[in-house]
Amino acid sequence: MDAKGRAAAPASRPLAPRGVGMDSLAVRAAMVRKIEAQGVRHAGVLAALGAVERHRFVDTALVNQAYEDTSLPIGLGQTISKPGVVARMIELLCQGHPEKLGRVLEIGTGCGYQAAVLSHVAREVYSIERLKGLHEKARENLRAFRLSNLHLLFGDGMVGYAKGAPYAGIIAAAGGNHIPDAWIDQLAVGGRLVAPAVTSAGRQNLVVVEKTATGVVRTELEAVLFVPLKSGVA
Repeated sequence: MDAKGRAAAPASRPLAPRGVGMDSLAVRAAMVRKIEAQGVRHAGVLAALGAVERHRFVDTALVNQAYEDTSLPIGLGQTISKPGVVARMIELLCQGHPEKLGRVLEIGTGCGYQAAVLSHVAREVYSIERLKGLHEKARENLRAFRLSNLHLLFGDGMVGYAKGAPYAGIIAAAGGNHIPDAWIDQLAVGGRLVAPAVTSAGRQNLVVVEKTATGVVRTELEAVLFVPLKSGVA
């Protein structure tokens, strides 16, 4: 034990798995290069992925997989999305905006990773989580980052967060049979919404909704697999 009661690491072992901690910058850079090779081109999104330490948002037992392009369990039946999917969705949100977005609403904070990435591409981010355990985990994960433009909320994401509306962008990390009307209502004219949703063919696809002065334009993209969108809090 050291002076603070912590177990000392054996001298023959590194203090952290290779590729995390002080070494994580190179590993994040490699992850970003792979995601760029997949087709993500938005400079702000790529820079944000390189800046946010994903290993701080996963359980210790999974830390060696933190920079792989894979989803990982975060508890309570939820997962942290693949970094490639996070990049794809945020790039869609930022499409047509090389500069920072205005205010953004995230539905489903989870462990807080995507919220941290969003904080680099938007001037202000509201992120809402319905599961108290995950809301608290995200708060703990994000505390050290000191992101003054990120606001974590505990509540029912199905109803959005009207107090922060209108939003330049809304992004969801869970998919339902339809996109809630509340989200459309809270989207600013000229804003974009990116979310998984079940299409008329019965499959879950990535959907982009653009709000114009005359209505909304919905575009269905590739198939995805997200956890179900649920109402209420737990």
